[in-house]
Amino acid sequence: MGALLKQAQQMQQALAQAQEELASAEVTGSAGGELVTVTMTGSGEVVSLTIAPAAVDPADVETLQDLVVAALRDAQRAVNELAATTMGPVTGGLGGGLGLPGF
Repeated sequence: MGALLKQAQQMQQALAQAQEELASAEVTGSAGGELVTVTMTGSGEVVSLTIAPAAVDPADVETLQDLVVAALRDAQRAVNELAATTMGPVTGGLGGGLGLPGF
């Protein structure tokens, strides 16, 4: 029983470390050939949004809106991949219910 408890504590420590790594990591998503780029932390917080002047057309705001949404989705996909890579070895495929991005 003691060995099982020790193993659970080690897993908890590894999980906390992986969550810290994930939160401090940054990923970038883009759309429209990088006309719009979004940078997110591994925990899904948007830290920057860049819009190239060429993407701004006052007569076509809808396209710019679509590019922003697409860049956000691309960044979220990158966060999910990072989470799977970072958390997968720690969780050992436990998956759902952990409240983590990508799980």
